[in-house]
Parts: sequence; structure tokens; C-alpha cells
Amino acid sequence: METLMLSIVTPYGKIYDGFVQSVVMPGSEGEFGVYPGHCNLLSSLKTGVIEIFMPNGDSELVAINWGYAEVSPYKVDVIADGAVSINGSTEDQVAAAIDDARKLLEEASNDRVAISSVVSRIETAARTKL
Repeated sequence: METLMLSIVTPYGKIYDGFVQSVVMPGSEGEFGVYPGHCNLLSSLKTGVIEIFMPNGDSELVAINWGYAEVSPYKVDVIADGAVSINGSTEDQVAAAIDDARKLLEEASNDRVAISSVVSRIETAARTKL
């Protein structure tokens, strides 16, 4: 199985760095997916969720406020102004990560409908993982 190298960085450090099966990102013109072999692309990213699909079938979510993505056939580099990884092994850890993501998104946008939609998506995905 082919994989992509994904790197998500903020001014405060790396949020994610590893091999993935695919990734879905919130592009400024709409969500888009990237698989191994994708054509070169440079895109701005809006407030939303990056969904990471691992080679073992698991998935991970990272909430971002805004940023840029550079895509090449076997590598994706994301530079985000702010990001929160939604993970944890207990309900309390996941709830804390969701609260952090909600705060990040609220600081980035006044669009309450969009924020509610993103937070709902995060909560639904988090519930299926626990």
C-alpha cells in the first residue's frame, strides 16, 4: 500500500508528522482529499478539520483555524496558524481537546454555524473512537 508523508506544523511546533494513507483538508474553496500520487498543489486552508486516515485503518482529526497546504505526489506539508489534535485515551482527554478546538475555532471565525458544524463533526468522530 502506498502512503503519503504528512507534516502539520504551527508556529508553536509540530502537531503531526508521519505516514498516512490519505488526508482530507478544509480548502478555501471546499474540502479536498489527497492520496498518494496526487498532482502538485498549493492551497489556502480555512477554519475546519483535517481528517487523517492511517494505513492501519484508524483515523485522526486535527482542528485548524487557517493555514496553507503544499501537496506533492508523496508528501503533504501543512502550515497552520493554530491547530489542536483531537485525540486521547479517555473521555476526559478527548473532551478537553474538543474544548481547546472549539476555542481555537471561535477565535478564528465569527461564523457560528460553521463552528457548530465543525465541532459537531469532531464530537461525532471522537465518540466513534472511544
